[in-house]
Amino acid sequence: MRVTHIKVSLYGIVFCTALGGALGQVAFSQVSASNSQQASSLNLPPVAGPNRPTNVPEGYVITPFGYFHPSCVQSLAEGERLLADGRVQHADGTIEKDVAVCNYPHYTRGGTPLTTKENNTEAKTSPEISGWIESASITTGSATKSYGALIATWTVPPQPSADDGQVLFFFPGFEDINSTQSILQPVLQWNQGQWSVASWNCCLNGIATNSSGVGVASGDRIYGSITSSCPPATLSCATWNVLSLDLSTGESTTLSSTPSEGQVFNWAFGGVLEPYYVIRCDDYPPNRQLSFDEITVFNQALHPISDPKWSGSFNSTATPQCDYGVKGTARKVTLDY
Repeated sequence: MRVTHIKVSLYGIVFCTALGGALGQVAFSQVSASNSQQASSLNLPPVAGPNRPTNVPEGYVITPFGYFHPSCVQSLAEGERLLADGRVQHADGTIEKDVAVCNYPHYTRGGTPLTTKENNTEAKTSPEISGWIESASITTGSATKSYGALIATWTVPPQPSADDGQVLFFFPGFEDINSTQSILQPVLQWNQGQWSVASWNCCLNGIATNSSGVGVASGDRIYGSITSSCPPATLSCATWNVLSLDLSTGESTTLSSTPSEGQVFNWAFGGVLEPYYVIRCDDYPPNRQLSFDEITVFNQALHPISDPKWSGSFNSTATPQCDYGVKGTARKVTLDY
């Protein structure tokens, strides 16, 4: 598949979605890649090792949402989708009889049980960084206005200079700022010497759901999108499509018609860096920055927002300090590290 053809089709996802949810889903399915035979390790979240916060139990795994028991993370195969009640529909149309429910506590990136607020008393390991170190976001400013789509591209960075067991997540995303229950995001991940992409939705019934992982290489161009499957002007769309595509190879991985749990996605992130177990700055790629560019956020009517005012945030006190910073223009967000 030619990259130029992929780009045209991808922009068609957004505009076909504007014509109606069903047509949008047809366009979406036409650009989903057929290459799903990846190494099984790409579908397994990294295990939280000895550097995890002290109160996170052994055997938990690292996700873009914190620490989860492995039974509370599910990876969907190509053609499968998560239904609104939490069951999984397989590619052949059959539906799982039982609903996946998480029976174990989750922990924040700092080690606090998810049922309590993150605060200064949360468990920490020292010196390391675990959590959202930096991000750029915008909001609609209202619970009665939402976003209908977000698209962005970025380049896979070089391999980090050091490997200390760190896990790196880079992504754009959607949340509900008034009732943050979950987040939709196409994610670039580095772990154990491998870059990969997957699409995530967390956390219906306490379960973090991701599409099959796709291996990518330094220098590859990545396209990520989050698109409503509803007609224009829908405040809270019931289902969304989350796409992670390697434009350099044509391989992609999707969460198709994934449920929103009734949220109003009025909080958009143009770029986020979330690292785990970073103990020195060489644990980051040596180019020391990643830019999300060609960012387009669509309003509730599925019209592109011409001049979004990105608000940058970064942790200026975390150890180690790696010259963190966020720069943003209308269609570009750069994260320094």
